[in-house]
Amino acid sequence: MFNQTNKLSVSTMNALKRALFLICATPLVAMAQEWPTKPITFVVPFPAGGGTDAFARPLANQLTKQLGKQIIIDNRGGAGGTVGASIAAKAAPDGYSFFVGAAHHAIAPAMYPSLDYDIEKSFIPVAMIASPPQVIVVNPKNVQVKNLKEFIELLKKNPGKFNYASAGNGSSHHLAGEQFKMLTKTFITHIPYRGAGPAMQDLIAGQVDIEFDGLGSSAAQIKNGSIVALAVASQKRAPGFPNIPTAAEAGLVGYEVSTWYGLFAPKGTPQAIVDKMTAEVQKAINTPELKTIWTNNGSDTPNLTGDAFGKFVSADIKRWAAVAKASGAKLD
Repeated sequence: MFNQTNKLSVSTMNALKRALFLICATPLVAMAQEWPTKPITFVVPFPAGGGTDAFARPLANQLTKQLGKQIIIDNRGGAGGTVGASIAAKAAPDGYSFFVGAAHHAIAPAMYPSLDYDIEKSFIPVAMIASPPQVIVVNPKNVQVKNLKEFIELLKKNPGKFNYASAGNGSSHHLAGEQFKMLTKTFITHIPYRGAGPAMQDLIAGQVDIEFDGLGSSAAQIKNGSIVALAVASQKRAPGFPNIPTAAEAGLVGYEVSTWYGLFAPKGTPQAIVDKMTAEVQKAINTPELKTIWTNNGSDTPNLTGDAFGKFVSADIKRWAAVAKASGAKLD
């Protein structure tokens, strides 16, 4: 009798669990079907005009068309992208706030010991948006060289004479510059900015000499001749830029630095909404319009979403920690 009663009890409990799941799941499914009912905010952790903007804004425009609700870009620059990340981590997890993170946020844990957020624990990874390589660019009036070999020779003959701009302390631009210095045994002064946009403005104006930049934020200036690209830090030449050699082709073996941009949701955002946004992002970046923009900005169209994207970010955090330690990079 005891065993039979126990079996009935277990059966009843399983039925109750299924019923409870359906009761809880139904509002979430309905929520996802109705979402969005109002504008959505994308927190971009750098000033306008940088590499993050180069991909976030076209994506926002396309998603606005697809979803029928405005995607608002909220630029919150500062501290290598960590100020915006902190703001986004504290946003309401209701499906109306998302964060456009970047490779900088995989570097930040190694450079900023007291962050009030955790890129792995405070967010849900939605999808990688783009992944252009880093590029070495110079002001042609300040740095008069024809190729990467001449550039390295010039730096070695003039230690400390030249400086390089970055998107901020702890950014991928900063670590790319320090890694370059380590590999070439040269010395260039680091000048951190609040984002790649302001850094690029000063590079064009000749206020700084060099920038180790994500190709997305340099693309237009390279094409119009305002700056000169010496090499991309990737294994193959970048889409849309067949005339820029890789660092290895130009004589600097081992210098490979790619950047990436991705969409995240604050922890606690309903999974049904995250799944719907993931599908919409994948649809958007595969439209002919965005594929053309991505190519013009030197990026392939990625296919990395959800947990797979999250694992990529975790691996990148470990990789950048090793680069930071080896290069001796520090906050200026």
